[in-house]
Amino acid sequence: MWRTNCKIGFDDRVVMLFVLPVLSFIIPIVFFGCRINRYPFFSWDKYVGTLFITSLLWIGNRYILIWCRTKYPLFKDTRRRLFVQSLLMFVFTVGGNNLLGYVTDDIFFKNGVGGHFRTDVLINSNAAAIFCSIMIIAIYESIYSMNALRQSVEEKEMLKRESLYAQLNALKTQVNPHFLFNNLNTLCSIIPENPKQAVDFVQQMSKVYRHILDVKDEQSITLREELDVLKAYGFLLKTRFGNNLNINIRVPDEKLQKKIAPLSLQLLMENAIKHNIVSADKPLTIDVYALNGNIVVSNNLQVKNQVDESTGTGLDNIRNRYKLLSDQPIAVTESGADFTVSIPLIEN
Repeated sequence: MWRTNCKIGFDDRVVMLFVLPVLSFIIPIVFFGCRINRYPFFSWDKYVGTLFITSLLWIGNRYILIWCRTKYPLFKDTRRRLFVQSLLMFVFTVGGNNLLGYVTDDIFFKNGVGGHFRTDVLINSNAAAIFCSIMIIAIYESIYSMNALRQSVEEKEMLKRESLYAQLNALKTQVNPHFLFNNLNTLCSIIPENPKQAVDFVQQMSKVYRHILDVKDEQSITLREELDVLKAYGFLLKTRFGNNLNINIRVPDEKLQKKIAPLSLQLLMENAIKHNIVSADKPLTIDVYALNGNIVVSNNLQVKNQVDESTGTGLDNIRNRYKLLSDQPIAVTESGADFTVSIPLIEN
């Protein structure tokens, strides 16, 4: 019975042990006019009978609440859940209370509470039962909402830290000695042969660094900005690997104003280089394109026997950053020939 705290949001046993006896004491006084020192007297049979009925209604409404939260678990369904939950609880409360009406009769009517008729007693009894249901909804929803809010704030803070961690690692990736060594070696090799290309190489390298510094505090940027720096990063890689690497970027203009997590495409391209062979015998092809509201990065699969040292950035980091931005998941598909990552584009 009590292994449902994930749906309740807290251990409600203490609440029930405290609230049920208090309600059972208040209801006969408020709704039936019972008094301790004068007629109609508040007797033990009235208290026990009220406690019995209140407990049954509470437990039944509790299971209705659990069922509704299981049926409508998403935040966007909260209004529908509350409507269905309130309707079911009202029907159960009134129906259940009237089925137990003969118990109420025996306790209150037969004992002559103020000379009321049976109809008056049932009206008061139903009013008391509805009052109990309102109390149940108020208690459970307020505690559940507070816990959900606290959990949401904690999760959001955790994901923000993940986002900053990912961006920091992306910056560290680009300034690490291997990256500088490879690019400086490439630059040294092209300066004597093609000074103009060397100037272009320095400009594109500067563009990559400047972009990383510009977006280090951003949660999302436009796809146009991300692709602009991706082309600069691709230029560095193409200059380094030559015809051994093919990069194809095909994204229609109408998609360019959509949002994306910064550096995500660059990290996916970097991972493709890091994990796959790039050679004249096995050229690597990286395709970037839009499909069904997503931006897709795909490469032919030719895995290295030994992978370069991990930089700490990867799919898990990108996934965690996207939890702040979108309800849509990142899809990863690996076949015998290709490795594909599909990232949802975010509306402005």
